[in-house]
Amino acid sequence: MSLDLSNYELSWPTELFVAEGERILRISGSSWEEQAKWLLTEALGGGAALDFEEAPAHRDPADDPWATTANRWRHVPSAKDRCDWFEELVMRAPELRHAVAPRPYWPQRHGSGVSAGGRAERDAPEDFARLVGDFAENGYLAESFGRYCVDDHDDLPDASAVIERRLGTPGLWPFAPQTWDEDTFYGLVEVFHDLVSRPRRRHFHSYGGCGWHHSEFHNGPARILYRWRVNRLLREAGIEYELAAEGEDLGRLVAVTDDARSELVHRVLHDSPLGITAGVRHAIALFRGRDASADSKRSAIFNLGRVLEERRALIKEHLGKDEGALFEIANRFDLRHRRADQRGDYDEAFLDWIFWWYLATVELTNELIASRSLPSGN
Repeated sequence: MSLDLSNYELSWPTELFVAEGERILRISGSSWEEQAKWLLTEALGGGAALDFEEAPAHRDPADDPWATTANRWRHVPSAKDRCDWFEELVMRAPELRHAVAPRPYWPQRHGSGVSAGGRAERDAPEDFARLVGDFAENGYLAESFGRYCVDDHDDLPDASAVIERRLGTPGLWPFAPQTWDEDTFYGLVEVFHDLVSRPRRRHFHSYGGCGWHHSEFHNGPARILYRWRVNRLLREAGIEYELAAEGEDLGRLVAVTDDARSELVHRVLHDSPLGITAGVRHAIALFRGRDASADSKRSAIFNLGRVLEERRALIKEHLGKDEGALFEIANRFDLRHRRADQRGDYDEAFLDWIFWWYLATVELTNELIASRSLPSGN
């Protein structure tokens, strides 16, 4: 019988849940069940962890004294064992619905002390403080900040000092979001991206009510989850920045772009040959940074222009005499060479246009180079 997924709500990105689930399924020995239960507790609502525990434990046919050599390995449990249950859940994860805010209740629908959109006005710093608190409760800061234990609480790191070494501002832990200015808030968003680390195992220390202890930390899954949750928070607050998921500025706030441009950035970052990857990464980071100035954008265009200059023969081969048009605007305006006879009286939107044009041209030349390396007949 197939699992009933209707009561489960996924609070993680689907791809991350699948990746962690598949990793657990590759574990040999009994520890996989402990890790599976922790993953279900953390990533799924609706009682998934309890349902997993209620599934029968794996029954080894070797434990059956009545099993014969002929039927020993053909034994089929009458119900799904935990491994089958968990494997099916991971396989069908794309069918799981994501947890969302509940539909508006009566006071919200009738405008009692809430915004016209049916939700209380969002305070992004307060929401962020709660989000980090959730990560801390689940052990994601234990590797960076340590964890108090009734049996061993000496030599814990000073969490405020850990943040100060990165951000240069003292006294930021514990959080007091009402005291933050914009730069402090955005700085903390970036700092905690680098501090979180997911514990893949935990054990309960009952003495003195000590609580859960966490171990086997890994920052890759933690940072994926952190970016996903923080970026959702920023979108809901109407803030037009997001944490970059790739590139030289990984984990740093960048300007939000439309899906098509985001896909272009992704393709260029992943498909560029090694010889130009560093220059392209740097150009993208310069252009989309939260504090990007007109000069930063000019520098970004200059870096892409250098890549295209190196490929000018290739471009001319495919465009003929029209290849010069690609460079004419950049050369006549105050973008690359900064000569006295160049024009500089243009709107900054021009910089955006030329950057995306050049980046798309880098992608085009990547494709032309890749096509040359394909065997004939492909």
